[in-house]
Amino acid sequence: MKHTVASLISQARQCGLPSLEARLLLEHVSAISRTRQAAWPEAEVSATTAERFQVLTNRRAAGEPVAYLVGTREFFSLELEVSPAVLIPRPETELLVELALERLPLDQPRRALDLGTGSGAIPVSLRKHRPQLAMYAIDISNDALEVAARNAERHSTPILFARSNWYTELADERFDLIISNPPYIAAGDAHLNEGDLRFEPAGALSDGADGMLHIRQIVAGAATHLRPGGWLLFEHGYDQAETSRHLLNQAGFQAVCSWRDLAGIERVSGGRLP
Repeated sequence: MKHTVASLISQARQCGLPSLEARLLLEHVSAISRTRQAAWPEAEVSATTAERFQVLTNRRAAGEPVAYLVGTREFFSLELEVSPAVLIPRPETELLVELALERLPLDQPRRALDLGTGSGAIPVSLRKHRPQLAMYAIDISNDALEVAARNAERHSTPILFARSNWYTELADERFDLIISNPPYIAAGDAHLNEGDLRFEPAGALSDGADGMLHIRQIVAGAATHLRPGGWLLFEHGYDQAETSRHLLNQAGFQAVCSWRDLAGIERVSGGRLP
């Protein structure tokens, strides 16, 4: 049977895949770029490639995230490795990186810590834009740390990785910036059983409690590991900004604020240690 770009894309569309997703999967298995697919839809594809494409099409039709199928996701203009061991980086988290970069001067050496690094998307992005930054990143998952280390190597961004349950293994280390995108979805939230979230690591999504468990721990321990004038910034859920600001104020932070993402949702909160 003859297989062409057009016939395979049509086949995927019949399975319910959007055209863009179908083209991404075909590019992954065939190395035929999406531009070339559009320009030469009659181009023939080998039977082996067609079979691999069908397997991925079926997996995607069953709900498996495209990022896991192709093994990468773009974040902050960087292509990052992802796997089922880590959360898939999302565009709204780029706000967290932007706010951090504003607080990390280009011409001054600084120390920064990423708590719960996952794929390493945050520290790799920060280190790429602040080459002089002494960047540290921790996670409780060894599998996640392995993915993060490969992403740091891929983008030539030296980062010190360590396994730790939040601050427990940091001794008396202090930083100018602490940043985190912690698990903040409440246990039992219906979204955990929808879309890509069904396939992502549960421990990277939910704290198994009210969604604020880890945020409380992060805020409570930050002063011990921040230098005077240092900043704490963290991502949270759409309805957690007010509670987050309250926690920061109670912990003695100044300039406490929440920032909105492109959808207008208060997505990041933070403050500065006196």
